[in-house]
Amino acid sequence: MQAKLAATEIVRTLRSRGHQAYFVGGCVRDLLLGRDPADFDVSTDATPEQVMTIFPQTYAVGAQFGVVLVPFKASGIETSSAEESLTEHPKAIEVATFRSDGAYSDGRHPDAVKYTTDPREDVQRRDFTINGLMLDPLESDRILDYVGGQEDIGRRVLRTIGEPEQRFQEDKLRMMRAVRFAARFEYEIDPATFASIRELAPEIRQVSRERQRDELTKMLTEGHARRAFELLDSTGLLREVLPEIEKMKGVAQPPQYHPEGDVWIHTLLLLSMLPTGVSRTLAWGALLHDVGKPPTFRVAPDRIRFDGHVEVGERMAEEIGLRFRMSNDEVAQIVALVANHLRFADVKSMKESTFKRFIRLPKFDEHLELHRIDCLGSHAILDLYDYTREKIGQLPPEQVRPKPFINGHDLLAAGYEQGPRLKEILSAVEDAQLEGRLHSREGAIAFVRSEFPL
Repeated sequence: MQAKLAATEIVRTLRSRGHQAYFVGGCVRDLLLGRDPADFDVSTDATPEQVMTIFPQTYAVGAQFGVVLVPFKASGIETSSAEESLTEHPKAIEVATFRSDGAYSDGRHPDAVKYTTDPREDVQRRDFTINGLMLDPLESDRILDYVGGQEDIGRRVLRTIGEPEQRFQEDKLRMMRAVRFAARFEYEIDPATFASIRELAPEIRQVSRERQRDELTKMLTEGHARRAFELLDSTGLLREVLPEIEKMKGVAQPPQYHPEGDVWIHTLLLLSMLPTGVSRTLAWGALLHDVGKPPTFRVAPDRIRFDGHVEVGERMAEEIGLRFRMSNDEVAQIVALVANHLRFADVKSMKESTFKRFIRLPKFDEHLELHRIDCLGSHAILDLYDYTREKIGQLPPEQVRPKPFINGHDLLAAGYEQGPRLKEILSAVEDAQLEGRLHSREGAIAFVRSEFPL
């Protein structure tokens, strides 16, 4: 594991210069849980200036808060150019100076920091006990635990370091992080910590939408999405960050199609089927696929109906994506997933051309998977899913995306005028080609002259 080797060498180098240095935070927690840490952080009594002197090739990305990045190469560990091209900076270890923090007037960053030489003082400013452990990689992985983190890991409890209200007032996003960690590790939230989140939940609005988005996306993609959203709901955070989802609760559905219960329960069932590492867009698509149902709910004489919920859901999904500052490509795919999730009901009756165009949707595998879990989260009948997969397997790629026999230039050369009619003609030609009614350029030209006379 290159990151661990690099972090160990950084600790070794700092120690050789007379400084204290340890692994700290999430990497220690993950090592104790038998997990592979995503990254390694080092905490030291060396000041940022001293760290940058010892390791000249550093990036002072947060030096005002005592944080610098030390590239792997600076530790003596080499990385390939391919690995380095994947990140903004070459692969690096975050090295932070022991510190205590002043007030957090912006609810995110301390107004001032005070460096210290005492690791006990440093961990007191951190968020949760399970993230407040230090490890000495040079002394048989000796653990330094000044906050009771090991006991809480053993008890499977998520608890703030010190007073919960103070920790959450310092950084409001910690409330969402508490939910995410509790869901990911299947921990209970300590009662005092939970009560403080419920009390302060409205203040999550002070956190930027981008930071909220990133936490929500992690909740959706870390393999415990259902538990995360149940905790968001029970803490009161859900109505603050995603009121559209909170409104799904209690919205009944026709039992003949949805024996599982209301829209909220149905959505939770889909979230429970999202695996670790699922794509961001599929995860958000699963969350939002029925977001248009609450505002379109009505009880008709025959049954409960949601007239136009797909179209309403498209607009709502787009608004949510834009609200959370998602990329244009992500918003487009999430909206497409919402817009097309009911089209599978028609796959057996689709014209050949319509079916082929349908499966040509970008990232169609996500559409297919959303349909699968949508079925499993309701009636559990997968005949349309199986039919679609089987038919896709029978279609050679050249039949799904054939090379066009003619194009717009051909039509202009044949005497047709520039304008919307060209698109109509080309679409009709493609339909005939996809349905196997045209087999050559000559046949396509004859088709156009017959169906669209000048």
